[in-house]
Amino acid sequence: MTLSLALVSSRGSAHEVADVMAEAAQNFLQSLEQDQKTKALLVMESKERGNWHYIPKPFEGEKMRKGLPMMEMRDDQKALVFALLSTAMSHRGFAQAATIMSLERVVWELENQAAKRRADAYYVSIFDEPKVGGTWGWRVEGHHVSVNFTIVEGKVVSVTPNFFGANPAEVKSGSRKGLRVLAAEEDLARALLKSLDESQRKVAVIADKAPRDVVAPIEAKVSPLEGKGLVAAKMNADQKKMLRALVEEYVRRLRPVLADADLKKIDAAGFEKILFVWAGGEERGQGNYYRVQGPTFLLEYSNTQNDANHAHAVWRDFDGDFGADVLKAHYLQGGH
Repeated sequence: MTLSLALVSSRGSAHEVADVMAEAAQNFLQSLEQDQKTKALLVMESKERGNWHYIPKPFEGEKMRKGLPMMEMRDDQKALVFALLSTAMSHRGFAQAATIMSLERVVWELENQAAKRRADAYYVSIFDEPKVGGTWGWRVEGHHVSVNFTIVEGKVVSVTPNFFGANPAEVKSGSRKGLRVLAAEEDLARALLKSLDESQRKVAVIADKAPRDVVAPIEAKVSPLEGKGLVAAKMNADQKKMLRALVEEYVRRLRPVLADADLKKIDAAGFEKILFVWAGGEERGQGNYYRVQGPTFLLEYSNTQNDANHAHAVWRDFDGDFGADVLKAHYLQGGH
């Protein structure tokens, strides 16, 4: 099958995007040898579908990731992985993901050529056979990247969990000195914090010390965290614009049609109800944490590890992670 990326605009529709995803996934699977395909093709209704993480896992043994690792692919197969990834991501989001993967080389050098640090230690999993108009899912995952998509009856219904991280958050030396992959995720939140007046800060800042990492458990389903924080309804117009920009920084990792659909969902649930929480230091280089939580979604950012130079930034959906609710309805209607 010919990959028709050029036939779909950057916006398209949820159905058009799903069709292109299916074609890209088919092209990838058709390039594989049988033993590779056995690793890459998994079952949607298995526990593995919701088994996600962002840590560097071992390359072999029971604790290793499922899926086909890029380290076991030919160059042409790796190119098809990036073709698949490009069907879902915006230009900026794609560049971020690829740059995060490349940071494994930087960490490899910082950690004296640690064997577990490889820029090709990213795994591709396809859940059920990808078909135009079909029901299936896919994941690309490794250290500091986990992107997950679910397609039901030929429409993209879920784009989360979505996790990006960066170690180092800022490259301090070498030819890539100054690189900050998640700069906007950090700087936009800090600008919002600094815009708050004293009464707003008392509500938004919940602790002088940041938690060690993101708070929500890395599980298949996430629940709302405690309802502390400054609500958007108590912000002025400029602060609301900052908050909106921060939300969009996460959501617009995805191509516009997917991002726009989620932003409509966020707005429909009530933008004024969104909470902003900060913990830890205010200045760069100080350990910090924030979250943005609405009725339907959760964004969390943490930069505390490795002397506050190791960032995590995750986007979750309370009802939509892995498309669980839509899939359940689909199967109950005999769609399997």
